[in-house]
Amino acid sequence: MQENYQTYTSAFSERYPSKEMKYLFSPEKKFTTWRKLWIALAESEKELGLPITDEQIAELKAHAGDINYDVAKAREKVVRHDVMSHVYAYGEQCPAAKGIIHLGATSCFVGDNTDIMIMREGLLIIRGKLINTIARLADFADKYKDMPTLGFTHYQAAQPTTVGKRATLWIQDLLMDLDDLDYLVGSLKLRGAKGTTGTQASFMELFEGDEDKCRKLDAMIAEKMGFSGTYPVTGQTYSRKVDSRVLSVLAGIAQSAHKFSNDIRLLQHMKEVEEPFEKTQIGSSAMAYKRNPMRSERMASLANLVMAGSLNPQITASTQWFERTLDDSANKRVSVSEAFLAVDSILELYMNVSEGLVVYPGVIRQHLMAELPFMASENIIMDAVKRGGDRQELHEHIRVHSMEAAKVVKEQGLPNDLLDRVAADPIFGVTRGELEAALKPELYVGRAPGQTAEFLEKHVKPLLAENAGVLGIKAEINV
Repeated sequence: MQENYQTYTSAFSERYPSKEMKYLFSPEKKFTTWRKLWIALAESEKELGLPITDEQIAELKAHAGDINYDVAKAREKVVRHDVMSHVYAYGEQCPAAKGIIHLGATSCFVGDNTDIMIMREGLLIIRGKLINTIARLADFADKYKDMPTLGFTHYQAAQPTTVGKRATLWIQDLLMDLDDLDYLVGSLKLRGAKGTTGTQASFMELFEGDEDKCRKLDAMIAEKMGFSGTYPVTGQTYSRKVDSRVLSVLAGIAQSAHKFSNDIRLLQHMKEVEEPFEKTQIGSSAMAYKRNPMRSERMASLANLVMAGSLNPQITASTQWFERTLDDSANKRVSVSEAFLAVDSILELYMNVSEGLVVYPGVIRQHLMAELPFMASENIIMDAVKRGGDRQELHEHIRVHSMEAAKVVKEQGLPNDLLDRVAADPIFGVTRGELEAALKPELYVGRAPGQTAEFLEKHVKPLLAENAGVLGIKAEINV
């Protein structure tokens, strides 16, 4: 097929998301779901006693998937109404059922219910990829749980941790996101068949004032569509706070991914850990030696889009008037779909990067040993106190020595000579050899290895075992 290079196309159409997420927000998915809802409505109304025949239902089902888009598109140019255009097109294919399609319903019956169904399905796709990302990071954390590395606070060298323990921080953020997602999915409901302002007046007319049948209609449609129920009250639409809640969860995932991508980019700068780099990949058009962390950078870029975009449904929900206004529609169809497409893209990258992380133990140890004398200063003080020294006096001496050693490193570019200074100071009563013997990195990581093992055993492995059926998703990176 000849590509059209003279019109706008979204990056989400061609570059970033997975095929399954792009299909979820495709016209085909939307319009086939509309037809499923019309079938569920007709079946439920028939079961509740309205004069709808089995033949009409069968006709609707026979054409549920073969949508005559050309007819709907031509009709929309005439009536300027997408739902009524598709009612018309469906009726052209189903002449016997034409009169009962969309019976008693308003446009939001198909529009809003479809949106909720698609969002729930999208959240379940995201859930699977979240769990697969957690699984990859868990393997990484377990493999490197004992490898000491410099910790950083304020991006300044701080007390050592381990490479694996640092990865547990990334995992824990994702576990929080998963909790939020699961709660949200469990609480999502359909809008149901509520009529034009949410009062079910049209259905009260159809069922001749039988309120019980109106209630049952809602419940029956929800069950047919795989939901536990409907929102008990609505205006013409479900509350737009639902969209806000959904995008808040997606923005939370974006936050976690952005934090991870920042850490990887900083580690790659230090040449300690790198994201995967393909054999034929080009890092720079000018600087051929470069290995840019482009996947982590893309994660951050897309995460910014999601976090900023989460304001859209907040503003929309807060500015709706009474039972509904239509100033939500254009914004909603872009902001909601792109949030899902972006988070899907982020998690594809997250899975890929976390699975292919390259660790350079030699560089990690070199950086650690250059700073470890400073890290050991507290232990040096404590050992000297045990030998009878004054803690405050010892602290002042080692503070002065540390500042001078740091000055040598920064101003002269020479190695850290703190150990020589301490060994030469009689107040500490220790030799250079004794100091070097105490400089074992594993002595300074606290409970990092044990914390990592416990965290994986208690909080991650049970989750992965419960969700074994969704493991094994392969990352899909297009560019």
